[in-house]
Amino acid sequence: MLIALDMDGTLLNEDGIISEGNREAILEAQRRGHIVVIATGRSYMDAEKQLRLAELECPVVSLNGAAVILPDGTLAASAPLDKETIIPALRWMSEIPELYYEVYTEGHVYAELDKRVTLEKLSELRDEEVPEEVGWLLKAMIEKQFQQAAVTFVESMEQIWNDDKQVIFKALAFSLNRDLLKEASTRFAAIPELIITASHVNNIEINHKDANKGAGVGMLAARYGIPAEQVAVMGDSYNDLPMFEMAGYKIAMENAAPILKETADFVTRSNDQDGVAVGIRHLLER
Repeated sequence: MLIALDMDGTLLNEDGIISEGNREAILEAQRRGHIVVIATGRSYMDAEKQLRLAELECPVVSLNGAAVILPDGTLAASAPLDKETIIPALRWMSEIPELYYEVYTEGHVYAELDKRVTLEKLSELRDEEVPEEVGWLLKAMIEKQFQQAAVTFVESMEQIWNDDKQVIFKALAFSLNRDLLKEASTRFAAIPELIITASHVNNIEINHKDANKGAGVGMLAARYGIPAEQVAVMGDSYNDLPMFEMAGYKIAMENAAPILKETADFVTRSNDQDGVAVGIRHLLER
């Protein structure tokens, strides 16, 4: 069996780490001969850091499937973005103060210094200044961004666009202004080779159309000779849907978006209650 695990909101707890309970469950699955894969929107560097801290080794589907890396660090597959086609939309976002955005390369996450100021200002908003329905989300998103290990702040994103050695695999935008996010999504959706997804209602994630968690997990399953019906996946957010669609067995976190719970075969505990460990034990007992 191949078991694919999302990270944020799934494998990682509210402190942004892999709990001892989840670690032991992963090791038990591996001892029984199962392949455990990490499938995340994070960069490989961020994902690998978490695995290293927990003394785990797993293949990683990073950047929503834009890069697939084997346990020895080998890049098995990639689907980068064409910088020339996305620069106009990225440049537009640079000019909008209410839009925080990042671009992801193989080894780094880049954001402009002005955008860090935007994120810091959002983190300082009083509860009464934030719509009640997104207050928890804002806190989670900001904590997630500041937890990222590889964020590098630059004066201007032009530095990245103009560097031929920099390959962009993903862009992420976040804002409390959903109208701005909708416009950003429309601008990127007009580019044929892109796919627009989201891990929360207040962000969008931009990848190559061939890059999604389902494709990355499917590629690894084929590499290890595991049929789709023997693939189990675990997640909580909208960008996990592609791997829910291809898997033989689907597990949603208790804290998952409703659409994942509706399509899941099993709903486990939340990410802050060792939900991954509970889900893995459920799989091993089936």
